[in-house]
Amino acid sequence: MTTKQPYQRELFGHPAGLYILFFTELWERFSYYGMRAILTLYMLAKVSSDNPGLGWEEGKALATYGWYTMLVYVVSIPGGILADKILGQKQSVMIGGWLLVAGHGVLSIEQDWAFFGGLLLIVLGVGMLKPNISTMVGGLYKEGDPRRDKGFSIFYIGINVGAAVAAILVGLVAKEYGWHYGFGLAAIGMVLGQLVYIFGQKYLTHVGNKPSSLLAENETSVSIKEIFQNMLSTRKSLAVLILLVVLSFIIPLQYMETEVTAYIIFFIFLSFVVGFMMTVYEDLHGKIEKDRFIVLLLSFLIVIVFWGAFEQAGGLLNIYAEQKTGRFLPAFDYTIPAAFFQSLNPSYIIIFGIPVAGFWAWVKRRGKEASSIFKMAIGVIIMGLGFVFMVFATMDYEANGEAAIYWLIFAYLLHTIGELSASPVALSFITKLAPLRYGALMMGLYFAATGLGNKVAGIIGEASQAKRINIELTAHPSEVSRFVPNSQADSVFVKNKAFTLETLLYTNSSGELIFEESTSGEPVHSLFVFQDGSSMVDVVERIEPYQTSQEEKLTTYLKFDFKDDKYQGRVDIDQFQTDLEFKTFSGIIAFTVVFGILVILLLKPLKRLTHGAEEKEVEGLEAEGFELADDEVK
Repeated sequence: MTTKQPYQRELFGHPAGLYILFFTELWERFSYYGMRAILTLYMLAKVSSDNPGLGWEEGKALATYGWYTMLVYVVSIPGGILADKILGQKQSVMIGGWLLVAGHGVLSIEQDWAFFGGLLLIVLGVGMLKPNISTMVGGLYKEGDPRRDKGFSIFYIGINVGAAVAAILVGLVAKEYGWHYGFGLAAIGMVLGQLVYIFGQKYLTHVGNKPSSLLAENETSVSIKEIFQNMLSTRKSLAVLILLVVLSFIIPLQYMETEVTAYIIFFIFLSFVVGFMMTVYEDLHGKIEKDRFIVLLLSFLIVIVFWGAFEQAGGLLNIYAEQKTGRFLPAFDYTIPAAFFQSLNPSYIIIFGIPVAGFWAWVKRRGKEASSIFKMAIGVIIMGLGFVFMVFATMDYEANGEAAIYWLIFAYLLHTIGELSASPVALSFITKLAPLRYGALMMGLYFAATGLGNKVAGIIGEASQAKRINIELTAHPSEVSRFVPNSQADSVFVKNKAFTLETLLYTNSSGELIFEESTSGEPVHSLFVFQDGSSMVDVVERIEPYQTSQEEKLTTYLKFDFKDDKYQGRVDIDQFQTDLEFKTFSGIIAFTVVFGILVILLLKPLKRLTHGAEEKEVEGLEAEGFELADDEVK
């Protein structure tokens, strides 16, 4: 009797290697989503609070979150190319895992340099690991193996279990022991994943190996180098590229106040993406390929719109949970950490994934419309309608001073239903439209579109936040202490801790700004000064539409943080910020619903342009649709 090699062994009817990759990805997603759940909150936490963070304003935190999540996806492009051409998936996953261990470990260090250094390492690590590990899952099964789809379903359970548990555990540790302990727990999770991967190598000896020279010679896809050469040698595409690159400098320098260099690089990248797409279109043969490419571009646009709204989860909605949602549970005498809400999406995926896939299969069996592009449009609409609950949340907050917890619960539910309708078919559909020789490039462009959607999410979140109005405390602590609760007054000024004063703001008959402490009614505007003249002008402009008076006052928060040996702060006009958030949520609803309806109205001509590509669609269930489709293309 022949003894099976370890890689030939099976467990519960599947290759043993599947469970190695399952637990590797579970812990990798634990580390990534655990860190993601507290990232924005850490950036916002005051420097001198009991749980100190970076002390950034919301706009800066959301912008940084947008850049970070965009780069995670964009760097997956070179990560996939390195694996395909040089390293192989197995070694790329190993390198990515160690980069992630280092990145999460560095984030646990309480130093400013460690923050950006840790994020950079995580971006590189995810870029190496994420696009390659699911390819290895596919490699465990022979062509046509009926167990393959079920194997992927098991694999994606690992993704969502890791994500759901991480948000709860890391959020709890960050709240009770500090942000850096939360980052440290994420690092421990990644170490466990790496250990599983290392000790499970004997079950993976036949998958993800370095590409052979024979494969390289027989490769049919067009390389990026070839496309780049064609782009520079074609007058039309070269002229458009030069124009866009010039605009990439002009627009940021002329119209942007911050992050100018970053946006120049970003726009140059987009310019080359446009040039690549023009070059590909010109090189296509025949009407069918060109028609399908047009639908392909629309698919990328749908992807950008979807993730631009959906990815408010880790940014704007995370902040809303922290600052404006009533998270106290009287029955348990416990306040739920805001990070817990990040577990809702993966939990909903586990619960509703099969029912949603079953619903679409039932619709298709009845002969109703169930094409991929229709599902994507419906997914965008459903996800957008989730923000209706956030509109209700802003109204609830305005009326009661805090939003009920169930608004976020309902919002995430619709977001997940929308994701389950759109995401599992997105890249799978795109790869069926792409010409065979451009399959790898289209996959890269999908990652770029997803990354761009994440950056759009950051821009939307940043736009929803009022510009910071800077003030500085000038009064002696003894003058301020009577406005701080007795239980906090001593610790605040003895230990130089952050504090917030709730005030009522109005303009008197002389047009002067009057800040009154909300409980006692005592004036407090003499306790601080505006750091520059424009700050006072900003306050006046913001409250002017509300026609304030001694009878009509606006709730305002003076938030102070001890930095550079003095108390520096800002003025937050509550009604003004609430109105901005209301407009943001309403705008997302309007745009996504109208966009989705327009796609549906164009469905018939778009289906004609696919020339039967829809008939090749493969139904599937996954949490992150591009990963399974990524494997199918290989």
